[in-house]
Amino acid sequence: MPPSKNPSSIKKAEKQPKPLWEKRTASVSRWLHIYLSMVSFVIILFFAVTGLTLNHADWFGGKEVKKKLIGQVPLKWVKVKDTAAIAKFEIVQLLKTKHSIKGEVSDFIIDDDQCLLSFKGPGYSADAFVDRTTGDYKVTETSLGIIAVMNDLHKGRDTGKKWAYLIDVAAVFMTLLSLTGLVMICFMKKKRLNGFMVLGMGTVICYLIYYFLVP
Repeated sequence: MPPSKNPSSIKKAEKQPKPLWEKRTASVSRWLHIYLSMVSFVIILFFAVTGLTLNHADWFGGKEVKKKLIGQVPLKWVKVKDTAAIAKFEIVQLLKTKHSIKGEVSDFIIDDDQCLLSFKGPGYSADAFVDRTTGDYKVTETSLGIIAVMNDLHKGRDTGKKWAYLIDVAAVFMTLLSLTGLVMICFMKKKRLNGFMVLGMGTVICYLIYYFLVP
């Protein structure tokens, strides 16, 4: 009498191999998820920490430091009849070079008697007043500390176009990281149902918090 076959071995024999596209998709999504996590680790950590410092600015209030600076620009740069002939570029470069002024010029206002310049950067500002009759200038430089710098970097405020591009790249990285994690769980049969249940619960909880707690 031939030996009877084990039901479990019959099931294994009948089990169909996974399609090639499924194997490749799972493998690529896993590879992307792992290495995107490593590449974007610092970015995600930075935005997580600064999200906390932004939400609780009173906990992390830095000390405001002000400096008063004085000097003089060549009179020929500012004592001109035609305001278009004022040496804007030269004045900006002189202030940046002589006093290590940071940030970008946000305003350059020309009045009859003076020029007003404003420099803005993350956690930093400098306001300069140049007397057009004498060439004398006064600068008030304000620094708000490292936490203010980080908060402005998080918001992209007064950070320039290059940092704005970096924020875009960070957003793309975090989006891909989330999507590859979602794709991965689609191929985990034992965890797929629980995973999507948790995803749904998280979505509902976020909506309920918004609906009931946000004014």
